[in-house]
Amino acid sequence: MSNIAVILAAGSGTRMKADKSKLLLDLCGKTVIERTVSVFSRVKEIDEIIVVIRESNLEAFEEHLSSYELSYCFGGDTRQQSMMNALETIDNDCELLIIHDGARPLVTVEEIESTIEKAKETGAAAVGVQPKDTVKIVDDKLQIVGTPDRANLISIRTPQIFEYSLYVKSAQLAKEQGKDFTDDCRLIENAGGKVYAVLGEYSNIKITTPEDIPTAESIIKSRGDE
Repeated sequence: MSNIAVILAAGSGTRMKADKSKLLLDLCGKTVIERTVSVFSRVKEIDEIIVVIRESNLEAFEEHLSSYELSYCFGGDTRQQSMMNALETIDNDCELLIIHDGARPLVTVEEIESTIEKAKETGAAAVGVQPKDTVKIVDDKLQIVGTPDRANLISIRTPQIFEYSLYVKSAQLAKEQGKDFTDDCRLIENAGGKVYAVLGEYSNIKITTPEDIPTAESIIKSRGDE
């Protein structure tokens, strides 16, 4: 049995306003995707890495990731469709499916390992952080109608890790129902599964807009990872 990491890197990244994939942008001398793959390559319990990309980016990704042992598959129109494409390349010997956003290059080995251990114990786990701000519930007119207790809130990030058989069953159900989820935890919840949170680092940010680049570079420098 093997543990397989699927790194999703096929998004459009329109909010970055760049002339190329945001995964190919530079962060202190390395591309975003290089930094992401580098972390996962150092996790001993991961046996295989699959990077899901746009077909038009294949040559560029191969150039930047040539020193890593991994495979590629092409993404679909949505996150869920991209994951379905990845599933088609995986055989039933997979034990844990480790799903991560390629645009989260600052995830740590420790976060990944902790989430793997929780997934082994429970069957489904995801890293997240407790929100620092007070969160309000609003109606369609943006009137505040409620204030949930922050102690019961988690902002879910990735990696999100699941028993392979549980994920496949949940994905098949969603497909039969005609549902398309943007979050893999929600996919599991839809099938009646329980997902457990693992507290991670606030530094595990997602590169989404131009303002995220200097923030990420500051974190990299503070870690001495240049």
